[in-house]
Amino acid sequence: MKKKNCLLFVFLSLLALTLIPASLPAAEIGKGVQITYLGHSAFKLVSPQGVVILLDPFLKNNPKTPAALKEIDRADLILVTHGHGDHLGDTLSIAQKTNASVVAIAELSGYLTKKGIKNAVRMNKGGTYTAKGIRITMVNALHSSSITEGDQVIYAGDPAGFVIRFENGFSVYHAGDTAVFSDMKIIGDLYKPDLAFLPIGSHFTMDPAEAAYAGKLIQPKYVVPMHYGTWPLLTGTAEEFAQLLKDQPRIKLIIMAPGQTIQ
Repeated sequence: MKKKNCLLFVFLSLLALTLIPASLPAAEIGKGVQITYLGHSAFKLVSPQGVVILLDPFLKNNPKTPAALKEIDRADLILVTHGHGDHLGDTLSIAQKTNASVVAIAELSGYLTKKGIKNAVRMNKGGTYTAKGIRITMVNALHSSSITEGDQVIYAGDPAGFVIRFENGFSVYHAGDTAVFSDMKIIGDLYKPDLAFLPIGSHFTMDPAEAAYAGKLIQPKYVVPMHYGTWPLLTGTAEEFAQLLKDQPRIKLIIMAPGQTIQ
């Protein structure tokens, strides 16, 4: 019994070293960048200068998005990692309402332009787009990308991730939907993201073990798990991810509830 209690104490101590509550101020984590988790893989980032960035804004049909956050009144930039409905989401309606610029890979951007988006920004992997003092670099992801309209499946180019570098020097990596891949080390070495949003749900993306290995490759200061728990098929959990990160005390885990903001 004493041995079991000792092992439990060690585990809880290691977990405390890796887990940071999402109530920490943005000044401590993001140097003033406000971060709101909208559920699944959707985030809202607000720069210190007030620039509003939406990432994969799947909101209206997202069972994890709080009702009060399903409508967006303002956005300056929308970044879409790929064409699947749970990531492209409400991009069209939000862009039309807010006149936001939509950043996506070339083929997906072309699709959005045909749908009436006036400010679609076409780019590709390795490229960097600068807007309002914020640098957005498109990086690789291992997944697929298509748009389904009725019985038609439309090719939407390659899937991607984004590295966002704010005017204050804070940097965020949104991995999109992806498997772990060795070139994540290049992302870590080259862009040195302070914060990484990593999918952990399994089935369609990395599971917690693969995401923990991705953390070793990227070496961010902070990591937020995403793309889990939305539907029963996504079986990876934040608790398992926390346990697997215990041997990486340099990486601080932030588990955000949908609707929660670091501010």
